[in-house]
Amino acid sequence: MRIVTAAVMASTLAFSAFSQAAEAITGDNRPSTEGVVQHSGQVNMFDGISLTEHQRQQMRDLMHRARHDQPPVNVSEMETMHSLVTAENFDESAVRAQAEKMAQEQVARQVEMARVRNQMFHLLTPEQQAVLNQKHQQRMDQLREVARMQKKSESTLFSSNTRSNQ
Repeated sequence: MRIVTAAVMASTLAFSAFSQAAEAITGDNRPSTEGVVQHSGQVNMFDGISLTEHQRQQMRDLMHRARHDQPPVNVSEMETMHSLVTAENFDESAVRAQAEKMAQEQVARQVEMARVRNQMFHLLTPEQQAVLNQKHQQRMDQLREVARMQKKSESTLFSSNTRSNQ
């Protein structure tokens, strides 16, 4: 069940990130008409980078092409998964196969988005690339700190549970 949830959430998050990137680059502040839940707290790859109007236009063009080329979200796959989850008898192999199919579709979307981001990155000047890399390193340092704190918290919880069970 965790695999199913992870696959569906990853798909939703990736689609949301793709939409947010498009909105950030195009300057589109309208509410999303695609019904995608907006996730505050997601960091746009180009936050803090001053783009020229020409760069902005090139990125808009890339995002427009990527949106046009991207296959729509496969609702039938989600419906199939829902049917498997709500079935009278749980069929692990069918759920696993469906989750793997959905995960492969997600991988394809992520690869395409990475390709577009790579093209966008190469539209930047070396100075802009340096700023982007610096901001990325700062985010990674913050994530490492969060992971370290979570690990510390888990080990504290585990040791207190071990003592209370003795």
